[in-house]
Formats: sequence, structure tokens, C-alpha cells
Amino acid sequence: MLTIIVFTLIISLLCNIILKEFGLPTIIGYIFTGTIIAYGFGLHNAVNNHELKEIAEFGVVFLMFTIGLEFSVSELKKMKYEVFLAGSMQIIITSLIVYAIGFYLLEIEQKMSIVISLAITLSSTAIVLKTFNETGEINKRYGKRTLGILIMQDIAVIPILLLLGFLASDNGNVSEILLNTFINAIILLAILYIMGKFFLERFFTLITKTNSDELFVGTILFLAIGSSYLAHELGFSYSLGAFIAGMLISETKFKHQAEADLIPFRDILLGIFFITVGMQIDFDIISKYIHIITLLLIAILILKFIIIFTIVKLNENKKTSFKTALALIQVGEFSLAILELAKSNQLVTTEYGQIMIITIVISMILTPIILKNLTQITDKIIKKDDCTPILSECISSKIKNHVVILGYGEFGQSIASAFRKSGELYVIVENDIYSYHKGLDKNEPIIFGNALKKEVLKNTYLKDAKKVIIAIDNPKKLYQICETITKEIPTNKILVKVHSKREKSSIEELNIQNIIVENIETSKAVVQRVKNEYI
Repeated sequence: MLTIIVFTLIISLLCNIILKEFGLPTIIGYIFTGTIIAYGFGLHNAVNNHELKEIAEFGVVFLMFTIGLEFSVSELKKMKYEVFLAGSMQIIITSLIVYAIGFYLLEIEQKMSIVISLAITLSSTAIVLKTFNETGEINKRYGKRTLGILIMQDIAVIPILLLLGFLASDNGNVSEILLNTFINAIILLAILYIMGKFFLERFFTLITKTNSDELFVGTILFLAIGSSYLAHELGFSYSLGAFIAGMLISETKFKHQAEADLIPFRDILLGIFFITVGMQIDFDIISKYIHIITLLLIAILILKFIIIFTIVKLNENKKTSFKTALALIQVGEFSLAILELAKSNQLVTTEYGQIMIITIVISMILTPIILKNLTQITDKIIKKDDCTPILSECISSKIKNHVVILGYGEFGQSIASAFRKSGELYVIVENDIYSYHKGLDKNEPIIFGNALKKEVLKNTYLKDAKKVIIAIDNPKKLYQICETITKEIPTNKILVKVHSKREKSSIEELNIQNIIVENIETSKAVVQRVKNEYI
């Protein structure tokens, strides 16, 4: 056993070093490690080991716990559209279409068609959220749309498991099971809510007074594991309990320390989880059914993309909808568990089950590559924005001697707030629908549109403005926007904020005099603050 662990560590290290040279994420390295170990040591059946599965599943549990830390109850309320409407629509529509194709078109047995349709509905929480967490995309508009749908999918695991129980037994009392599930849900939420509301803050305060780091870490582990086991004992998924516990802790001042302490455990266990995914790749099945697996994979990716894109597009712009759909086209880790349970209950034949598992694993392998190039793929396919400029009601007539702010991120918001307090006249241009609505909520004079479009700039009365502040955080679009603006107004009217000297050098050829380098200005402010304290 020790030999296997040592070889696993060595192979994992080598795989990830090689893959990093090609710019590929560690997730793929872990999956390849699992495949190599399975074939090198003949451990194909090890993945069916109950203890190993539970250890691996806790990688996803800790991931959902840390995601819960980032999203409080109030934050979840704001995401009710993404979670309950978009997420539910995606699950229902996808499962119905896949079931209809399987049962009526391909003439697959009815119960098997139901199981396969439910498995295909789910996406990979572990891969998508881990990647988005690392890149910070979880806080972007499409990141929140993706998170909302994934949360609903995780919640949907509960009724899916119940349905599998109904299909496996002809004697199940549906009303009794539903009543028990409802009662258990109330018990779970009540226990976790009471703990969070009345005990957590005081309990953590007592723990921190001991000045014991290991006691604090142990408390976090206990809460994450305890809440997940409580949920599991009441008939729900481990990760759902952990997610709720994380949300409750997010209401306390200890959330950041809790997240920092849990990340090493999360990453190690997620690594084990992805290794077990790699162990499920069977090359004999691939070689025998390569044509079926290829067609099935393509069909699943296209179908899920179309459904998710269409649903998100109902309330979102094209680029955000495209990125959300592309991020969720794979089939996820919970689907592997559903198929495993279905196989053990004779709801899916071994042959169909293996084909589905291989297809799911390949889709998961492709996902990190897709997520890594999400923006590049989107920009190549969607070259033009589908939105026409939307004028805020605050801009009702022609204005002049004002300031135009391009971008309503954190910097743009700070500038707008300062101008509002000083009585300065200004107009904002924002291309992100979420930020645009945030501006509307604050009654800002804001226009929705792309600053590269002359029609959008025309509505800001750009040529009558005394200054234009470019507060764009995307370095790739910064040059294009600066170039567009220099063609419309004199360069001495333009003020650009950049993060680094490298960004500054990329636009210096445009002869813009006023370029503020954020890092340099921050350094100056820090040095001045230190000097002032010693005067």
C-alpha cells in the first residue's frame, strides 16, 4: 500500500509538471495519474472501494463548504433567479429531451432512459467551481450564473436519488417517502440555522480566545464534516449539508480564517477525487465503442450548450450566456455516483453503464481546457455585442463639460461616487449587464453598451466632454478602446488607469499623456503615509 501511495505522489508530480508546460491545469494531471495507477498496479476495481469513494467525495464536500463561505444567505437570495428558475428549467428541459431521445428514438428501456437522462442533466461542480475559484471568475456575472445553476443541480441530487429508489422498488410508498424527505429537510435546516444563529459566533469566539490554531482548524473540520454527515443521515447529499454550513459561517467574522484553514484539506481531497475519476477509464471499452462514445459525447455537449444558452439568454446578454453554457456542457461527478447506484440496482446494464462512465470522464477531462480558454473562445465566436445602447433615464437631454467614465467596476464606482459628492456632471458606459443594473439601482447616469461602438459613444456626448476616464479592467480590450477614443477626441482629454507598467507601455504609442499606473500610485501613497507618521 505504501508503495502505491509513493508512486501515486511521484506520478502526480510528474504529470502536473509536464502538463503545466503546456498550460494545462492540475485537474487533468490528477485524472491521468488515476489512469496510470489503475493500469500500472491493476487497481481497476479499487475505485469501487466504499472507503476510497467516501474519502474522495469529501474533496467535493470541502469545495462546497468553501463556496458556501463565499455566499451568505442574503447573497443566495439575490441569486434566486439563477438557482431556482434557470437551474430548475435546465434540469427539467434537459432530462425530458434526453429521455424522449433515449426511449422513443433509440428504444432504450424506459427505466434506463430515465437514469441516463438524469445523469446527463448534471454538470461538474468540482471542476467548474475549483477552476473559477482559482481564476476569480466565480465573482463575475457568468461565474454567478454558473454557480446558481450548479447549486440547483446539487439540490436536485436529492429527488434524483429518491426517484432511483422508486424505480428500483415496486413497493415504495411515494407519499410516505416524500413526507419523510420533507420532514428531514425541515430538521436539517432547523438544526443548522439554530447553530448558525445562536451558537456559531459565540463558539468561535471562545475557540479563538484559546490562541490554539490546531483547535480552530479542528473546529472547522468538525463543522464541515459534521454538517455533511448530518445531511447524509437525513437522506441528502454530503455536499449540500456542507454548503449550508459554509453559508452560515459566512455570516460570522471568522469566514476568511475558516476558508484559509480548510483550503489545504480541500485541495488534497479533491486531488484524490480526480484520481478516482481517472481510475474509471477503461481502454477496452473505449476501443470497442469508440464510435458510440464519440457521437454520444458530441451530442451531449451540443445539446447541453443549446439548452443552457437559450435559458440564460432569456435574462442575459449573449456573451454571458455563451460563457455560462460553455462552462456547464460537461457531465459531472454526481452523475458517476448515480450510474453506480443504478448499476447496483440493475437499472442500467453494465455495458451501457461503462459507455456512459467513459463519456462522462472524457467530458470532465475536456472541461479544464475549455474553462482555461473560455474568454478566447467566446471572443472569437461572438465578435459583436448583441445589445444596442440602453440609456438610463438619468440622461434625458444633451449635456456638455461633463466627464465620461468608461467602465463601472470598483475603480469606476469609486470615481462616480466621488464625482457625485462633489457635484461633478458625469456619464458612465458599462458593457456588463450586472454592473449596469447595479448602476441603475444607485440612480447613476449610466449607458449600457460597448465603448468600441461609435453609436454608444455618441450617446455620451463624448466630443462635448471635458475629460474621458478609461477604467477598463480587461488589458486585452484596453488598447482597442484607447485607440477608438483617440480617434474621436484630443489625447489630452483622456485619462487612463492601468494596473502595471507593462499595461502602460502597451498604450504609450497612442500619445496619451495622462496614464495612471495603479501599482506606482499605491506605492507612493504607502511611502507618504509612512513618512507622515514619523514627522
